[in-house]
Amino acid sequence: MIGRRTFLTGATAATAMTALSPAYGVGKADAALRATLDGLAKLDSPAARLKELRGINSQGLSPGALLDLEAAREGLAIDARIAQIMPFGHLGRSPYSVTPTVGAWREPGAADAADRIAADTAAIRAEAAAGIILPRDALDRTVAGIAKASAGATGSVAAALAEQGRLLSSLAPRAGEPGVGRLPRGANYFNLLIDRQFGGRDASAIHRRVLAKAQDVAAEADELLARSGYAGKTTGERFRAAFRDPRFLYPDSEEGRDRAVADMNRWLGRARARLPRLFDSLPPECAHVAVRRMTPVEEAAKKGGYRVLPSSDGTPGSYFVDLSDIRRRPDWSLASVVHHELLPGHMVQMPLDVRANSHAIRAEYTTGFQEGWAIYAEELMARQGAFAGNDRARLGFLHWLMFRLCRSVIDTGVHGERWSVREARETLERMQGEPAFFATFDQDIQRVCLEPGARVGEALAWLALADRCGHGATADLSRRHRAAIADGRLRLTSLDRRMLRNSRGKSIR
Repeated sequence: MIGRRTFLTGATAATAMTALSPAYGVGKADAALRATLDGLAKLDSPAARLKELRGINSQGLSPGALLDLEAAREGLAIDARIAQIMPFGHLGRSPYSVTPTVGAWREPGAADAADRIAADTAAIRAEAAAGIILPRDALDRTVAGIAKASAGATGSVAAALAEQGRLLSSLAPRAGEPGVGRLPRGANYFNLLIDRQFGGRDASAIHRRVLAKAQDVAAEADELLARSGYAGKTTGERFRAAFRDPRFLYPDSEEGRDRAVADMNRWLGRARARLPRLFDSLPPECAHVAVRRMTPVEEAAKKGGYRVLPSSDGTPGSYFVDLSDIRRRPDWSLASVVHHELLPGHMVQMPLDVRANSHAIRAEYTTGFQEGWAIYAEELMARQGAFAGNDRARLGFLHWLMFRLCRSVIDTGVHGERWSVREARETLERMQGEPAFFATFDQDIQRVCLEPGARVGEALAWLALADRCGHGATADLSRRHRAAIADGRLRLTSLDRRMLRNSRGKSIR
């Protein structure tokens, strides 16, 4: 164990082992709740599922089971309202049944492909009759994808694909700018989508807060960029100049990639040494992690970075970093990646999530939390002085922060403020300047247009954690962190309840 006291309870080692055990199978109340949650899938509507939970008494539930119940009740109530105002597309995710990345057209070889494609075509007609049509760019990309799929199809599948392609093409004159706020009852729908991610409403207020935070980050970045000699008319232009400074780029070679991994592991070592100040104690697997290179085959295929979580059986955790285009990753941009992907980010929170053994329904209604914690971890390390005296590493942190903020700004901008794609792109160019390594500006905008609220949910979880955990005396951090992640991911109301109980010195319930 890391540290002197037990992380999950702050009490005896025996109590810690109980808290670290799976959340279910210990008590009858937990087992009964899990059985009820498992049975919800048989019911045909969120309202029916919510009704099934009304008579459940929370008395006797473990902390983790209580979080499951709270998430299920809140999330299903939101879904019931969504179903009333937007009975189209994929509930809680998108008003569109078919997109460039979603739909039966993407699996033309499936046994029931023709029937599923035909059902999607009927859904597209119903959506169009209600004024719900894919934005023009997404529509064109979907039509192109269907045409490609049709080329290799035969028989009834080919006929179903052709019909779907014709229908979508016929809707092109009615397709316009993206943004669910433009749809009937779209503003209310967008607020509900945001609430579903983690908690929080009022897209306009969120937009103003995140934009103000981005402007503060830009002001600090401008100061550092100017001090480093980078010129430009906007923050984005100055960031682009910094990213292209050859003094800080790794060689495009085996030696250069090995050096980048070694540098990241040095940052990881410093982060590991800080853990006892931030957490009472953690399961040992959380610290048993390292940055590693991908295989030559993976690097040649330009595979994106990925994680292998540590486990209690001694399997180490790894972050395999994407260095295929290493000249786009200056050395100062990698320190914050370590804090986000490893310590104290995903490799702290995600193993605890696994140990919590939460029900799948909780994951459905806490989708913003996991990424929100990792963003918070970056900011936490900055506040703890990880970048003190190192302007370049802090600049990397600020650029990653700007990336997260800009994603949220264009999410609320497109869906809440009715921004055009051009306005979203101009914002990214002006404020962020350089795209994230793994996503171009066009890719980010396309995803935001078709996944309303997702990026906002991540930002809200981060800001909520920063508000409730990141401020105040360092001595209180371990207690606040325990409340935030000890029993797995959680929603905003659960976070607030646990923080309140901890502030009063009570057990987490």
